[in-house]
Amino acid sequence: MTAPCNPKRIVALASGLALAAYVPTAWAAASAANIAKHGAGSPVPACMSCHGAAGEGNAAAGFPRLAGLPAGYVAAQLRAFAQGTRGNSLMSPIAKAMSDAQITAVANYYAKLPKPAQTYGPMPAAAQAALGERLAERGDWSSGIPSCFRCHGPGGIGVSADFPPIVGQPASYIESQIKAWKDGSRHNDPVGLMHTVALRMSDAATQSVAAWLAAERLGEAARSDKATH
Repeated sequence: MTAPCNPKRIVALASGLALAAYVPTAWAAASAANIAKHGAGSPVPACMSCHGAAGEGNAAAGFPRLAGLPAGYVAAQLRAFAQGTRGNSLMSPIAKAMSDAQITAVANYYAKLPKPAQTYGPMPAAAQAALGERLAERGDWSSGIPSCFRCHGPGGIGVSADFPPIVGQPASYIESQIKAWKDGSRHNDPVGLMHTVALRMSDAATQSVAAWLAAERLGEAARSDKATH
């Protein structure tokens, strides 16, 4: 004969399980915020020292924004720095010193931060702006260059962890990454797609599209793209 159910025991057990699930989540969030603001010892400085107090990035120094980027993308990039598929003398030793739990927590922390409203530079001069806009929205098929938005989504808002948002990043950062794909120091792109595209881009094309993307406010490029179709 089975013992009768005790409702109070069931409630207590359910509460305990819920608390057990919540504690690791709360710990991860607190840990991530601490790493972002204070670092995790000498190998891992505070993220905000380079990427800004709100993850907005640093245009002058070429440090990208992290706020609002997909968690899967941020985590994948930290692991790429650690594994060497994305080379960077500053980020590689930091990523190598982070545990996988810290990487996941930090990625989730920045994904939940609000996206910055400001742009990262003035709109370039008319000719450069026109070239940048054309490459971003329509590409240059005569040179085998697809539009940026073809992979990164309408307005460059990002599509999955493999194709992150590109609008709302400093021009110097966008330019440096295209060059990194071109010279092979970054090779963590799906099937070598960005390496192939970067090889076909001239310095003028790279600078123009980087400047135009940086000058676009989040959401404005999407409206512009929609208006042209």
